[in-house]
Amino acid sequence: MKHSLTVLALLGCSILAGCGTENRGLSSVHQPVVSRTDYVYDMPAPSDRLGDSDDRALTGWFESLSLRYGDHVAVDTQGYGPGARDAVSAVVARYGLLVDEAAPVTQGDIPAGSIRVIVSRMSASVPNCPDWSRPANPNFDGHALSNYGCATNGNLAAMVADPRDLISGRTGATSPDGATAAKAIRTYRNAVPTGAGGLKSEATKGK
Repeated sequence: MKHSLTVLALLGCSILAGCGTENRGLSSVHQPVVSRTDYVYDMPAPSDRLGDSDDRALTGWFESLSLRYGDHVAVDTQGYGPGARDAVSAVVARYGLLVDEAAPVTQGDIPAGSIRVIVSRMSASVPNCPDWSRPANPNFDGHALSNYGCATNGNLAAMVADPRDLISGRTGATSPDGATAAKAIRTYRNAVPTGAGGLKSEATKGK
């Protein structure tokens, strides 16, 4: 009876033009999908630096978002000039990030006398995984396992630091950039306390 049911199932799959995920190629049909979410914050336009209250408000907003590597920060200055962008950049630099040159289009009008700070956060995932829609055996029509690629691409999506790199890779510089190389060390020294009592070690004091 077991063999009869198997034959009937195979005939049913043939009549219905396939059971489960179709994949007769060498590449996985389960690829990472990147999505983007934009967070906006409208604040009074500064001249050349942020006041203490505006600095605390912007920092608090960044902290509420857990601003981190992989996030992209932009400023829509509404024509207030480079000073407004530089003032925001000084706060963003505390997180080891740079402000993007261009700001993405966002919904809603910016209030008069204000600028808009945008944090773009991307995430990557592999939809429909795990996928056990097609039985592994028997396989008489040359299909790859329906779950093929879920583990590898799922791990890649979970581990990539900047999901934007999955869309288009970065072009390497023709010559080494000393500022870029030292940026990680400077960020570590400024943000991560070391040594007993949460104090920086002697090697990092004053640097």
